Amino acid sequence: MDEVLVAEDIRRQYGDTVAVDGVSLSLSAGEVFALVGPNGAGKTTLVRALTGTTDVEGHVALFGESPTAVDRDRIGLLPQDCTPHERLTAAELLDYYAGLYDEARAIEAVLEDVGLADTADTWYENLSGGQQRRACVATALINDPDLLVLDEPTTGIDPAGRRSLWHLLSGLADRGVTILVTTHYMEEAHELADRVGLLADGHLAAVDAPDALVAEYGGQSKLTVTGEFGETVGSDLPWPVEQSTGQLTVYEVEPRDIGAVVDRLEQVGADYGGLSWSEPDLEDAYLELTGRDVTATAPLATGGQQR
Repeated sequence: MDEVLVAEDIRRQYGDTVAVDGVSLSLSAGEVFALVGPNGAGKTTLVRALTGTTDVEGHVALFGESPTAVDRDRIGLLPQDCTPHERLTAAELLDYYAGLYDEARAIEAVLEDVGLADTADTWYENLSGGQQRRACVATALINDPDLLVLDEPTTGIDPAGRRSLWHLLSGLADRGVTILVTTHYMEEAHELADRVGLLADGHLAAVDAPDALVAEYGGQSKLTVTGEFGETVGSDLPWPVEQSTGQLTVYEVEPRDIGAVVDRLEQVGADYGGLSWSEPDLEDAYLELTGRDVTATAPLATGGQQR
């Protein structure tokens, strides 16, 4: 497939802090690529570098051109900080953005896409937080872009609205739109993206399909058992076990094995309470690769932002 975005050895420094350091990636037409990492990982800085809104070392090309030279009608950009005039209605906000382009989609259709058709005449300041974010997403769709870059698009949106937006973005990708999205929601990255880049401290720790990342780095399924246990109860179980005060973590356990674990605990006289089974996910893969919880916050870069 044709490469829409190519970045080679991208580096951006604020003062003494390197926000993005040696990032290389490429996106093909119709691909959804998710950049995942906690606040402070460098996601917003990288988005600015890729879209030509900040100076950067390295090479970036969009549709084979410099980001500052490409036809802006071909790009839709949602920044993390979207603060339109509060006394514009949702429809007026889109009408303003539509006027920035030679051609634009019908305002009513875009409002329908983002679930704001019934609040088209509501002032931005009177929209809920999730509705405000959806209005901002709409501004990135109004020009019907070939490349859509969304920085934390679903922050503040309720779970149902988030899934509705995922469906919308998947439909755009099916039509050939290339989508780059940043997020700290691991479920969002797994559900939405063809490939995921795990970003930590300005570096891409790994890039692959979500399932491939989980398979390689996510670890094993596990059953967590809470209760009161003797010091040797773990050695009485025929599975790998980690034991701490009031908790057993039993690895390599599939759902069909849970009954056997319970039976064995009863045989050895363990006084157990809660049971919780989980399989590895992208969050586990991120933790394994970076040693950091994706919900953690890294320090802001000196003299600028590193998000």
